Amino acid sequence: MKRLFQIFGGGLGWSLGGPIGAILGVAFANRIHDLVEGEKSSSSYTRTQQASPSDFHIALLVLAARVIKADGKVAQKELDFVRAQFVSMFGKERANESFAVFRKIVDQQIPLTKVCNQINGFTNHSTRLQLIHFLFKLGLADGHLHQNEVEEIRRIARNLRINPYDFESIKAMFSKESDTGWAYKVLEVSENASEAEVKKAYRKMALKYHPDRTIDAGAEAQAAAKETFLNVQKAYEHIQKSKGWS
Repeated sequence: MKRLFQIFGGGLGWSLGGPIGAILGVAFANRIHDLVEGEKSSSSYTRTQQASPSDFHIALLVLAARVIKADGKVAQKELDFVRAQFVSMFGKERANESFAVFRKIVDQQIPLTKVCNQINGFTNHSTRLQLIHFLFKLGLADGHLHQNEVEEIRRIARNLRINPYDFESIKAMFSKESDTGWAYKVLEVSENASEAEVKKAYRKMALKYHPDRTIDAGAEAQAAAKETFLNVQKAYEHIQKSKGWS
Protein backbone atom coordinates (compact mmCIF):
# COMPACT_ATOMS: atom_id res chain seq x y z
CA MET A 1 0.00 0.00 0.00
CA LYS A 2 2.77 2.43 0.95
CA ARG A 3 4.63 1.68 -2.28
CA LEU A 4 1.46 2.41 -4.25
CA PHE A 5 1.22 5.84 -2.63
CA GLN A 6 4.90 6.48 -3.33
CA ILE A 7 4.49 5.63 -7.00
CA PHE A 8 1.41 7.81 -7.26
CA GLY A 9 2.97 10.67 -5.32
CA GLY A 10 6.15 10.56 -7.34
CA GLY A 11 4.23 10.65 -10.61
CA LEU A 12 2.13 13.53 -9.41
CA GLY A 13 5.17 15.41 -8.15
CA TRP A 14 6.98 14.89 -11.44
CA SER A 15 4.05 16.36 -13.36
CA LEU A 16 4.15 19.41 -11.08
CA GLY A 17 7.84 20.14 -10.84
CA GLY A 18 10.31 17.65 -12.37
CA PRO A 19 12.61 15.52 -10.18
CA ILE A 20 12.31 17.81 -7.14
CA GLY A 21 8.55 17.72 -7.54
CA ALA A 22 8.76 13.94 -7.64
CA ILE A 23 10.54 13.92 -4.28
CA LEU A 24 7.92 16.24 -2.83
CA GLY A 25 5.19 14.04 -4.29
CA VAL A 26 6.60 11.00 -2.50
CA ALA A 27 6.75 13.02 0.72
CA PHE A 28 3.11 13.99 0.35
CA ALA A 29 2.22 10.38 -0.39
CA ASN A 30 4.06 9.07 2.67
CA ARG A 31 2.42 11.71 4.83
CA ILE A 32 -1.11 10.82 3.72
CA HIS A 33 -0.29 7.10 3.94
CA ASP A 34 0.72 7.52 7.57
CA LEU A 35 -2.54 9.34 8.30
CA VAL A 36 -4.66 6.68 6.61
CA GLU A 37 -2.87 3.91 8.52
CA GLY A 38 -3.13 5.89 11.78
CA GLU A 39 0.64 5.86 12.26
CA LYS A 40 1.15 9.58 12.75
CA SER A 41 -0.68 12.13 14.86
CA SER A 42 -1.67 15.49 13.45
CA SER A 43 0.71 17.18 15.90
CA SER A 44 3.61 15.96 13.76
CA TYR A 45 2.75 18.54 11.11
CA THR A 46 3.23 22.23 11.61
CA ARG A 47 2.95 23.59 8.07
CA THR A 48 0.34 26.35 7.84
CA GLN A 49 0.74 27.63 4.29
CA GLN A 50 -1.90 27.52 1.59
CA ALA A 51 -2.57 24.35 -0.36
CA SER A 52 -0.53 23.29 -3.34
CA PRO A 53 -2.26 21.49 -6.23
CA SER A 54 -1.02 18.12 -4.94
CA ASP A 55 -2.38 18.87 -1.45
CA PHE A 56 -5.85 19.69 -2.81
CA HIS A 57 -5.73 16.57 -4.97
CA ILE A 58 -4.91 14.26 -2.05
CA ALA A 59 -7.50 15.93 0.20
CA LEU A 60 -10.18 15.22 -2.42
CA LEU A 61 -9.18 11.57 -2.64
CA VAL A 62 -9.29 10.92 1.09
CA LEU A 63 -12.46 12.87 1.93
CA ALA A 64 -14.36 11.52 -1.08
CA ALA A 65 -13.56 8.00 0.14
CA ARG A 66 -15.22 8.82 3.47
CA VAL A 67 -18.40 10.18 1.88
CA ILE A 68 -18.82 7.51 -0.77
CA LYS A 69 -19.14 4.85 1.97
CA ALA A 70 -21.43 6.89 4.23
CA ASP A 71 -24.71 5.31 3.06
CA GLY A 72 -23.36 1.80 3.57
CA LYS A 73 -22.68 0.99 -0.07
CA VAL A 74 -20.49 2.17 -2.91
CA ALA A 75 -22.72 2.80 -5.92
CA GLN A 76 -21.35 2.50 -9.43
CA LYS A 77 -22.83 5.90 -10.28
CA GLU A 78 -20.79 7.43 -7.48
CA LEU A 79 -17.62 5.75 -8.71
CA ASP A 80 -18.36 6.91 -12.25
CA PHE A 81 -18.87 10.44 -10.95
CA VAL A 82 -15.53 10.41 -9.13
CA ARG A 83 -13.75 9.18 -12.24
CA ALA A 84 -15.45 11.82 -14.40
CA GLN A 85 -14.55 14.56 -11.94
CA PHE A 86 -10.94 13.45 -11.86
CA VAL A 87 -10.81 13.47 -15.67
CA SER A 88 -12.23 17.00 -15.80
CA MET A 89 -9.84 18.26 -13.12
CA PHE A 90 -6.63 16.37 -13.79
CA GLY A 91 -6.79 15.04 -17.34
CA LYS A 92 -7.26 11.42 -18.38
CA GLU A 93 -3.79 10.08 -17.52
CA ARG A 94 -3.62 11.58 -14.03
CA ALA A 95 -7.27 10.74 -13.49
CA ASN A 96 -6.55 7.06 -14.05
CA GLU A 97 -3.75 7.17 -11.49
CA SER A 98 -5.95 9.07 -9.06
CA PHE A 99 -8.86 6.70 -9.44
CA ALA A 100 -6.68 3.65 -8.92
CA VAL A 101 -5.43 5.13 -5.65
CA PHE A 102 -8.93 6.23 -4.72
CA ARG A 103 -10.22 2.67 -5.03
CA LYS A 104 -7.49 1.56 -2.64
CA ILE A 105 -8.34 4.35 -0.18
CA VAL A 106 -12.03 3.36 -0.16
CA ASP A 107 -11.03 0.02 1.33
CA GLN A 108 -9.20 1.66 4.23
CA GLN A 109 -10.33 2.85 7.63
CA ILE A 110 -9.72 6.60 7.46
CA PRO A 111 -9.20 8.45 10.77
CA LEU A 112 -11.33 11.52 10.08
CA THR A 113 -10.01 13.81 12.81
CA LYS A 114 -6.36 13.21 11.96
CA VAL A 115 -6.97 13.60 8.23
CA CYS A 116 -8.92 16.82 8.66
CA ASN A 117 -6.36 18.25 11.07
CA GLN A 118 -3.73 17.55 8.45
CA ILE A 119 -5.80 19.25 5.75
CA ASN A 120 -6.37 22.26 7.99
CA GLY A 121 -2.61 22.66 8.19
CA PHE A 122 -2.10 23.13 4.46
CA THR A 123 -5.33 24.74 3.22
CA ASN A 124 -7.04 28.06 3.75
CA HIS A 125 -10.72 28.44 4.59
CA SER A 126 -11.77 29.13 1.00
CA THR A 127 -10.14 25.95 -0.26
CA ARG A 128 -11.86 23.91 2.45
CA LEU A 129 -15.21 25.37 1.39
CA GLN A 130 -14.56 24.00 -2.10
CA LEU A 131 -13.84 20.56 -0.67
CA ILE A 132 -17.27 20.60 1.01
CA HIS A 133 -18.89 21.72 -2.25
CA PHE A 134 -17.28 18.79 -4.09
CA LEU A 135 -18.43 16.32 -1.43
CA PHE A 136 -22.05 17.41 -1.83
CA LYS A 137 -21.74 16.91 -5.59
CA LEU A 138 -20.38 13.45 -4.93
CA GLY A 139 -23.24 12.63 -2.56
CA LEU A 140 -25.73 13.50 -5.29
CA ALA A 141 -23.96 11.46 -7.96
CA ASP A 142 -26.44 8.60 -7.61
CA GLY A 143 -29.39 11.01 -7.84
CA HIS A 144 -30.14 11.06 -4.12
CA LEU A 145 -28.41 12.76 -1.21
CA HIS A 146 -28.70 10.18 1.55
CA GLN A 147 -29.07 11.49 5.09
CA ASN A 148 -26.03 9.47 6.14
CA GLU A 149 -24.03 11.27 3.46
CA VAL A 150 -25.25 14.64 4.69
CA GLU A 151 -24.23 13.79 8.25
CA GLU A 152 -20.84 12.52 7.12
CA ILE A 153 -20.21 15.75 5.20
CA ARG A 154 -21.36 17.68 8.27
CA ARG A 155 -18.80 15.83 10.40
CA ILE A 156 -16.11 16.56 7.85
CA ALA A 157 -17.12 20.24 7.76
CA ARG A 158 -16.89 20.52 11.55
CA ASN A 159 -13.44 18.97 11.49
CA LEU A 160 -12.40 21.32 8.69
CA ARG A 161 -13.51 24.28 10.84
CA ILE A 162 -16.40 25.19 8.55
CA ASN A 163 -19.09 26.96 10.57
CA PRO A 164 -22.72 25.74 10.42
CA TYR A 165 -23.85 28.78 8.42
CA ASP A 166 -21.36 28.12 5.63
CA PHE A 167 -22.23 24.42 5.70
CA GLU A 168 -25.94 25.16 5.27
CA SER A 169 -25.13 27.71 2.56
CA ILE A 170 -23.28 25.12 0.47
CA LYS A 171 -25.89 22.46 1.20
CA ALA A 172 -28.62 24.82 -0.06
CA MET A 173 -26.82 25.10 -3.40
CA PHE A 174 -27.90 21.51 -3.97
CA SER A 175 -31.48 21.91 -2.72
CA LYS A 176 -34.43 20.97 -4.87
CA GLU A 177 -36.25 23.82 -6.56
CA SER A 178 -39.26 22.98 -4.37
CA ASP A 179 -37.30 24.41 -1.44
CA THR A 180 -38.42 28.01 -1.88
CA GLY A 181 -35.98 29.30 0.70
CA TRP A 182 -32.84 27.82 -0.89
CA ALA A 183 -31.56 31.14 -2.26
CA TYR A 184 -31.80 32.86 1.13
CA LYS A 185 -29.93 29.97 2.74
CA VAL A 186 -27.17 30.28 0.17
CA LEU A 187 -26.76 33.98 0.99
CA GLU A 188 -27.23 33.33 4.71
CA VAL A 189 -30.04 35.87 5.13
CA SER A 190 -33.62 35.78 6.34
CA GLU A 191 -36.45 35.52 3.82
CA ASN A 192 -37.65 38.84 5.25
CA ALA A 193 -34.33 40.57 4.53
CA SER A 194 -34.49 43.97 2.85
CA GLU A 195 -33.03 44.67 -0.57
CA ALA A 196 -30.07 46.40 1.03
CA GLU A 197 -29.46 43.45 3.35
CA VAL A 198 -29.61 40.98 0.47
CA LYS A 199 -27.17 43.04 -1.59
CA LYS A 200 -24.79 43.27 1.34
CA ALA A 201 -25.03 39.51 1.90
CA TYR A 202 -24.41 38.86 -1.78
CA ARG A 203 -21.26 40.98 -1.82
CA LYS A 204 -20.02 39.20 1.30
CA MET A 205 -20.69 35.73 -0.11
CA ALA A 206 -19.28 36.60 -3.54
CA LEU A 207 -16.06 37.68 -1.85
CA LYS A 208 -15.97 34.53 0.30
CA TYR A 209 -16.35 32.22 -2.70
CA HIS A 210 -14.32 34.21 -5.21
CA PRO A 211 -12.03 31.90 -7.24
CA ASP A 212 -9.01 34.12 -6.55
CA ARG A 213 -9.09 32.94 -2.94
CA THR A 214 -8.11 29.44 -4.07
CA ILE A 215 -5.49 30.44 -6.63
CA ASP A 216 -2.64 28.81 -4.69
CA ALA A 217 -4.51 25.49 -4.53
CA GLY A 218 -4.31 24.94 -8.28
CA ALA A 219 -6.58 24.95 -11.30
CA GLU A 220 -8.90 22.25 -9.98
CA ALA A 221 -9.66 24.24 -6.83
CA GLN A 222 -10.26 27.37 -8.87
CA ALA A 223 -12.62 25.51 -11.20
CA ALA A 224 -14.62 24.33 -8.19
CA ALA A 225 -14.66 27.86 -6.80
CA LYS A 226 -16.02 29.25 -10.06
CA GLU A 227 -18.95 26.85 -9.86
CA THR A 228 -19.63 27.80 -6.25
CA PHE A 229 -19.36 31.49 -7.12
CA LEU A 230 -21.93 31.04 -9.89
CA ASN A 231 -24.28 29.34 -7.40
CA VAL A 232 -24.07 32.43 -5.19
CA GLN A 233 -24.83 34.63 -8.18
CA LYS A 234 -27.74 32.38 -9.14
CA ALA A 235 -29.20 32.67 -5.64
CA TYR A 236 -28.94 36.46 -5.70
CA GLU A 237 -30.59 36.71 -9.11
CA HIS A 238 -33.36 34.34 -7.96
CA ILE A 239 -34.15 36.57 -5.00
CA GLN A 240 -34.06 39.71 -7.14
CA LYS A 241 -36.50 38.20 -9.63
CA SER A 242 -38.86 36.83 -6.98
CA LYS A 243 -38.95 40.21 -5.20
CA GLY A 244 -39.18 42.27 -8.36
CA TRP A 245 -36.01 44.16 -7.58
CA SER A 246 -33.95 45.59 -10.41
